[in-house]
Amino acid sequence: MLLEKIKTPGLSHLSYLIGSQGKAAVIDPRRDCEIYLERARAEGLEITHIFETHRNEDLITGSPVLAKMTGARVLHGPNPADEVVFADTAREGDVFEIGKIRVEVLETPGHTDDHLAFVFHDDDYPEGPVGVFTGDALFVGDVGRTDFYPERAREVAGLLYDSLQKICALGDQTIIYPAHGAGSVCGSEMADREFSTIGHERRNNPRLRIADRDEFIKAKVEEHHYQPPYFRLMERLNLEGANAAPRVMRPKHLGLDDLGESGADHLVDVREPLAYAAGHMQGAVCLPVGMIPAFAGWFISEGDTIALIASEEDELAQAMAHLVRIGLDNIVGGYVGVIPAAAQGKAMQSIAMIDTEEVARRLAEDSEDWTLLDVRALDERQQGSIDESEHVYVGELNTRWKELDRDRHYTLMCASGMRASVAAGWLASQGFKHLDVYLGSMGAWTNAQG
Repeated sequence: MLLEKIKTPGLSHLSYLIGSQGKAAVIDPRRDCEIYLERARAEGLEITHIFETHRNEDLITGSPVLAKMTGARVLHGPNPADEVVFADTAREGDVFEIGKIRVEVLETPGHTDDHLAFVFHDDDYPEGPVGVFTGDALFVGDVGRTDFYPERAREVAGLLYDSLQKICALGDQTIIYPAHGAGSVCGSEMADREFSTIGHERRNNPRLRIADRDEFIKAKVEEHHYQPPYFRLMERLNLEGANAAPRVMRPKHLGLDDLGESGADHLVDVREPLAYAAGHMQGAVCLPVGMIPAFAGWFISEGDTIALIASEEDELAQAMAHLVRIGLDNIVGGYVGVIPAAAQGKAMQSIAMIDTEEVARRLAEDSEDWTLLDVRALDERQQGSIDESEHVYVGELNTRWKELDRDRHYTLMCASGMRASVAAGWLASQGFKHLDVYLGSMGAWTNAQG
């Protein structure tokens, strides 16, 4: 039996290729799906089935494209928001054979109404299930979020509890294969490990250790998650089926003049925050390449045109891949080299970085025209904050910047300064002139307090 995990960086998305006796199946493929064909061919396998654990909110599925390439049958759960036009419906108890592997369907609603888990058995291991693909129901160290149906908050939390009991009944020996690892927006407490068993999770996963159903429901309802606008785009495309990803994941090269004449809706600087702060093209927002999956969908809308700015070619390719996977692929091109632009006399902007001593001094002065703006998530702020700071989550600045005063001086802070740089870059692109970033932010402040 072959079982291979394929990880998509940035999104922390985990998909899988399983195979036996010349046949193979893919679980939760990503949009740029040629990788599954390549891996299957290398092992002499024909992809016959594609299993979707649920309608993803945070990335575009590659199932319809991979099905066209292979002739494979796509299986999706019942009760979706609408018809999944490219898939057949799989239901509780259905069994599919992939060579010697038997894949059994469990209906596991809660994260989404259509959620499935896929249990696999191998004839060489008759003691019980070998593993289970848990999608977004059960992660290593966490369980799925249940906030996509706010009008049914208690009901869907209860559904997830029941689904988790069903998964746990498979036995402690069963290996779990989730659809995401740490860093995903689909959970908040995932462990860095991507491997576990039901037995280990049952004993150590904080949510699974809640035995009482009502207590579990209460805990889930009290969680706070953010839903970026692009989630709605993902929902639609994952019902209708998106087009294939571009064959070449490298933006068209733009020179300086091309960049200025591109007319792009967004100039996106994908360099590290310190490089951006030191000097960037006028109007460019700060979205470091590794932060694109989490934050691009807050500030860039479907159909918006994008021009990328990077320090090296690999950054451009990585940035494009991240954007394509969330359906923001109207990329007009990319420019490499901000320093050459400065050398050629192009107008540049910068954002100052300040330290703890300066923040403390400003707080002591109690200036009437200065605000320390905390852009961390609400649950982070509830665990500790700086007195007199104000709060707007970084993603919500996509619209809430209109509530702020362009003439006021804002210092942006987060946990380290990374999200603060994204926030400062966005505000700068909206015409704010008096901005700086608290370097180290809450981490530096906490350390200074002893």
